[in-house]
Amino acid sequence: MAVKLGLDVLLDDQLALLQDQRVGIVVHPASINARLEHTGGLLFNHPGVHLTTIMGPQHGIQGETQDNMIEWEDCHDPATDLPVYSLYGKTRSPTEEMFKNVDVVVFDLQDVGARPYTYIHTLALVMRACREQGKSLVVLDRPNPINGVDTEGTVLDPDFSSFVGLYPLAMRHGMTVGELALYLNREFQIDCRLEVVKMQGWTRDMFFSDTQLPWVLPSPNMPTLETAIVYPGMCLLEGTNISEGRGTTRPFELSGAPWINPTQMVRELDRMDLPGVVFRPVHFTPTFHKWASERIGGVQIHVSDRGAFRPVLTGLALLTLYRNVGKDRFAWKSPPYEYETEKLPIDILCGTDRIRQLIEAGAGLDDLQNFWKIGLQKFRKIRPKYLLY
Repeated sequence: MAVKLGLDVLLDDQLALLQDQRVGIVVHPASINARLEHTGGLLFNHPGVHLTTIMGPQHGIQGETQDNMIEWEDCHDPATDLPVYSLYGKTRSPTEEMFKNVDVVVFDLQDVGARPYTYIHTLALVMRACREQGKSLVVLDRPNPINGVDTEGTVLDPDFSSFVGLYPLAMRHGMTVGELALYLNREFQIDCRLEVVKMQGWTRDMFFSDTQLPWVLPSPNMPTLETAIVYPGMCLLEGTNISEGRGTTRPFELSGAPWINPTQMVRELDRMDLPGVVFRPVHFTPTFHKWASERIGGVQIHVSDRGAFRPVLTGLALLTLYRNVGKDRFAWKSPPYEYETEKLPIDILCGTDRIRQLIEAGAGLDDLQNFWKIGLQKFRKIRPKYLLY
């Protein structure tokens, strides 16, 4: 039996949350049910719902902006004749104009379980706007696709807050969108009027493939569950001049640079004996983004044991090795990045500058894990208060 999403639970049992109110929605392509029916259409066509406004996050409500850091503009939805407002353009927070015909906001985005993925920060900004403008918020819960048990990596230092990390969360947080909403609302005193519509049948040990739900890519460079599994660590390559595989059909699984000898790279990675993963030497030519149209060498990650695999540790192993091999050809990416114009992208991705500093000082993987250990232990103690399953 498939997991029953918060969307279906709302329509079957909790429509009273929307009764006699003007409804705005925050949606994207993966806002679908088990029959691939979209939240927008389901609510617009429901006789008991008065849908007035559509809003969308990074990449647009149709996933039409391919790359990161490409803004999109407000538009009109021909299917419903409703206004569509961009939360990744002139503003990332809902404005009074966007909310003028809204009493309650329904948030229904599929997250991927990693702090730098921007949809959970759109959630935080929507929560703030709801509090400031006196609107209610209903979050329709969806699975954490890489399970709701495992946590890993640095917990964000508030001094490095950005649109890839607004609040202290672990890099791999092990929470659903609904749980994150509860955590943010109470721990950081956002205090909006919040209701979370829980799923039915989801258990914390599930990967998305266990849910019997269809995978719809939540963003253009998140095509598969396998992408999501490696993303919490491989996204760190965005803070470097190493290709993270954008411009290929296997983003974040592939990585590389023109100066890399793939066989040598795999030999060094094998010596690290990282759990749950096998590396394959590859050459590829990105069609866009870093090193577009150049033939480069690198590796592909093949996860052999999802339960044992440590995505953040693996990503840092690759990053460190790419830097060591590249020497002066390796570079940290310079700002701007995701609206941050001063701090280095690698630092806001890590949520601290200490990871970069440790790598530059020649630290090993044990040193990096020891650095994040205390912060992660504190996060793990707070987290259970907000778990719904």
